[in-house]
Amino acid sequence: MATTVELTSQVEERLLERNEIYEQFFSREAARLAEACREMSERFLRGGRLLAFGRGPYATDAQHVSVEFVHPVIVGKRALPALDLSILFRPWLEAILHPEDIVMGFGPPEGDPEVWATLQLAHLQDAMTFALPGMEGSYALGAPTQDPFMHQEMVEILYHTLWETVHVFFEHRELGHEVGESGFLYPFLGTEKQGTTDLLAEVATSILMKVHDDARLRGQVARIEAEQISNTALAIHQRLQRGGKLIIFGNGGSATDANDWAIDCVLPPLGFKPVPAVSLALEPANITAVANDIGTEAIFLRQLIAQARPEDVAIAISTSGGSRNIIMALEEARKRNLLSVALLGYDGGEIKRKRLADFPVVVQCDYIPRIQEIQASIYHVIRESLEVLDRGQA
Repeated sequence: MATTVELTSQVEERLLERNEIYEQFFSREAARLAEACREMSERFLRGGRLLAFGRGPYATDAQHVSVEFVHPVIVGKRALPALDLSILFRPWLEAILHPEDIVMGFGPPEGDPEVWATLQLAHLQDAMTFALPGMEGSYALGAPTQDPFMHQEMVEILYHTLWETVHVFFEHRELGHEVGESGFLYPFLGTEKQGTTDLLAEVATSILMKVHDDARLRGQVARIEAEQISNTALAIHQRLQRGGKLIIFGNGGSATDANDWAIDCVLPPLGFKPVPAVSLALEPANITAVANDIGTEAIFLRQLIAQARPEDVAIAISTSGGSRNIIMALEEARKRNLLSVALLGYDGGEIKRKRLADFPVVVQCDYIPRIQEIQASIYHVIRESLEVLDRGQA
């Protein structure tokens, strides 16, 4: 079985390995992404919608895209129409597609023929298409890695940058060619009037800066949190050996990460053993029933009371570390002697200060998309570590 030192070294190595792959990819693709973003903005302004879908873990990317565009994390930004059609994507698309729409299909590094066929249908009706990955589309991604976890993380960075930069083109069009109060999002963009060609170049530069920030944060986590991540994986593995399961939860984009982590456990990459896990964020009927009848603060607490057993692991994903419904669930987990894990942003928030998690892992950043991107790397590395530990037991 791997020692703590060996596992920590592997965790650090796996986190840092991602940076070179991602930076090389976005260095090649930044200009194309800027152009794609401009076309997206034009379609949104014509009344188009973003329609996203995928299967298995890639359905969670469609969920994430939908929530990011509909419920922007920046106060004052417009809500953009987006839908996750994953549950029945081809019939749904056939029923509602308009020519001005944007259609985004997600899949594994090798692609998904069913997703490709549906994207082709959308293309024939003049929709803009994103094949993530694929060979054909308005924007087609050739996967630079066959690692399914790295591929998915890179795609998350990609759609985050699309969401962040599409607003530049809205403001260029509608606010006198000024970036205005959004300047902090786009470090190279000033308030001068610019031609479209200049704007595309500046947006491409801004995308690269976001990716560099991402790499810096991942490197920081590798240096500071690698031992905590490996200890987290070891503690989770011990609970699994006792017959426990993972109970994962989060809000918004973190809900989609909870869903992805749970699916990565029960439908793992080829060669991995399944791990028992559930996501409380994947229960819309329960969530809306509890929110309506009791209140939003109890949406995870109520489910945890019903689902938890003493040998289980409660895993919270929160960018702020201060969401009341997350805190209440962790408090209940402590009462029930569950092992508790929290992936956090900022300084760890109230969860870290009140020591509500046995194993807090903090991404020290105050910008939500970057936090989420690094958190995805962390939970994927934990999932890999569980496999390493399991094989060591064989």
